[in-house]
Amino acid sequence: MLARLILSAVAVGITAYFMDSVTIEPWWVTVIVAVVLGVINAVVRPIVKLLSLPINILTLGLFSFVINGLMVLLCAWFIDGFKVDGLGAAILFSIIMAVINWVLNLMFAND
Repeated sequence: MLARLILSAVAVGITAYFMDSVTIEPWWVTVIVAVVLGVINAVVRPIVKLLSLPINILTLGLFSFVINGLMVLLCAWFIDGFKVDGLGAAILFSIIMAVINWVLNLMFAND
C-alpha cells in the first residue's frame, strides 16, 4: 500500500510539473494530494457515478472524464497549495495522471 501511495504521489508530481495550469506549492503536498484523491475516488466517486449513470449512458461513458475532473477539483478545493485553473485543466490532469500512474505501476508494482 505504501508503494502504491508513493507511485501515486510521483504521478501527481510529474503531471503537475508538466502542466502550467496546475500548481503544487511545497513538494510534500503531492503526497497529501495522492492520499486525498485516493479517498475521494474510493468514497465520493462511486456515488457520483451512480447518480450520473443516465447521462453517462447517453454519452457512452465520456461523462466519466468530467466526473474525474470534478474529483480533481474537489481535491483542489480541500487542499491548500494544490491549485487547478479550471475543469478542462482538471480533466486533462486526471487523464495524464492516470496514464503516468499506469506506466509507473507497470514498471514498479510487484503484484
